[in-house]
Amino acid sequence: MENTPPTRHPAPAQGARGRVLVVDDDPTVAEVVVGYLHRAGYTVEQAGDGPAALARFAARRPDLVVLDLMLPVMDGFEVCRRMREHGPVPVIMLTARGDEEDRILGLETGADDYVTKPFSPRELVLRVDSVLRRARTAAPADGAGPLSGGGLSLDPAARQACRDGRGLALTLREFDLLAFLLRHPGRAFGREELMREVWGWDFGDLSTVTVHIRRLRGKIETDPARPRLIRTVWGVGYRLDLEEGPGTPADADRAGAGDRRDGAGPAAAMPVVPPTGGRPR
Repeated sequence: MENTPPTRHPAPAQGARGRVLVVDDDPTVAEVVVGYLHRAGYTVEQAGDGPAALARFAARRPDLVVLDLMLPVMDGFEVCRRMREHGPVPVIMLTARGDEEDRILGLETGADDYVTKPFSPRELVLRVDSVLRRARTAAPADGAGPLSGGGLSLDPAARQACRDGRGLALTLREFDLLAFLLRHPGRAFGREELMREVWGWDFGDLSTVTVHIRRLRGKIETDPARPRLIRTVWGVGYRLDLEEGPGTPADADRAGAGDRRDGAGPAAAMPVVPPTGGRPR
């Protein structure tokens, strides 16, 4: 597929909010996203496939990348990996896939957030604002000392974690989640609160937290089907118990069933970008 040529817009007013690279092979979706971001005050460039995106990225690094997962030639996972090889850059992934594991894989590849098609372009702009704000105000690690309890030990500076002396192969987000829980043992946190406090997300699918909890349990629990460390608090969320007691049933991942606010409620009234512009994926 040929690259979609960059959409030309008048130069934004002085004091533009940042430079965004939009990577999507669907010209309809790209045009809508570019238009909304431009009106929000961003300088926007556009690419229609992975190689073109990497060329634009190399020529002038953007402040943020909006990256479609399903691209010709090279998928969004690989594009994200190659971009991150050259240093950190905020990435928001667009995906028409509803599969939970694909979304998690995108986040673990290095994406800072994701949006599932169909989506509201106004919500996407808010997510761009939020991710850039976090990136620009992020403070360096505070040098907190090692954490331990319940057979777990974690060294934030070395990014190493162990259970009963055995090293744990944790992803970036699993490590941050475990570190947060170890800093607040015995306290219950809702999924919205964990999204905000651990990863700084103002928006997102709450099932992302559920999946990370399930995967983390699989690595730190003796019997993940009956977790004794990360407990479900019905109607609230999750709590780390360092003094192990009776296990929680395996269907505990339904935590927070009474707390379904996902931070994206207002988007329901916004115009929606269709999944693929009518083309099958």
